[in-house]
Amino acid sequence: MIDVSVFIVDDDASVREALAWLLRSRRLPSQAFDSADAFWQMVEGGWEPAQACCLLLDVRMPGLSGLALFERLIERGLHQTMPVIFLTGHGDVPTAVDAVKRGAFDFCEKPFSDNALVDRIEQALVQSASFVQARREVAQLRQRLGELTERERDVMRLVVDGLPNKRIADQLEISVRTVEVHRARVFDKMEVKSAVELANLLRHLQGG
Repeated sequence: MIDVSVFIVDDDASVREALAWLLRSRRLPSQAFDSADAFWQMVEGGWEPAQACCLLLDVRMPGLSGLALFERLIERGLHQTMPVIFLTGHGDVPTAVDAVKRGAFDFCEKPFSDNALVDRIEQALVQSASFVQARREVAQLRQRLGELTERERDVMRLVVDGLPNKRIADQLEISVRTVEVHRARVFDKMEVKSAVELANLLRHLQGG
């Protein structure tokens, strides 16, 4: 199975085919859907962006509209890892502009310039790559945190608060040597070398 860079959701077969051809000519793998409902079914099946990708989304379609799909993607937090570029007719421009204010990456008015559209797609893929990487790092960090024992978590919290080993030992009613062992294990599991680095990692997790 090829890795998809661009998803196309449009109920007009000729638009889907033209876009797929354009993307192939620029070596951008794509997958097309004839409705927002069909695309949402894939998302509901558990799909999440594992690599840089973006979505070309028609505004008006039978069934679930492009805007309604976009709202669902916002709720799932997918509109950043998979930036949305709306494809719109002239009458839908104000609607598309409003969607951009709500977090869509951009909109292209039909008929669109091939070069301008591909430029925006490539820029969207750069943004996507950044968010996908950040999400991956947060997932890895959560996994490392999950490997800590309850006592190691206790020690970690006090280390991040800046307490020296002696005070940590007094507070947890354990020996200084035991604190040192737990501290070393925390640093090893979290893949850090200092309390400052550990604190920065945890702040990154809270931000993610």
